[in-house]
Amino acid sequence: MLEKALKTEVLKLQSGPLGGDQQIGARIAEGLIDFVIFFWDPLEPQPHDPDVKALLRIAVVWNVPVACNRASADFMISSPLMVSTYERSIPDFEAHLKRHEQGLTAE
Repeated sequence: MLEKALKTEVLKLQSGPLGGDQQIGARIAEGLIDFVIFFWDPLEPQPHDPDVKALLRIAVVWNVPVACNRASADFMISSPLMVSTYERSIPDFEAHLKRHEQGLTAE
């Protein structure tokens, strides 16, 4: 539907239970995703709930804006930042990585 409405090709990933959430998370970690609009039904059990939580966690880790409802998505899409340059602050995990490496070498 989006391809038809936008007249542009849309990259389609797997559905969530088949790994789609993880595909999106990987792209976030690679710096390929600027923001996420992820609608899900909080009143229904999700068979891939751990994957959904992992996706939301990785978005927070990499400081990627996430909208999980229409109101948030409307705010994001209508933001003046959508039509201007925005330098997202990417966390520096160097100290964390070095701490982890030091822990591994100490064993």
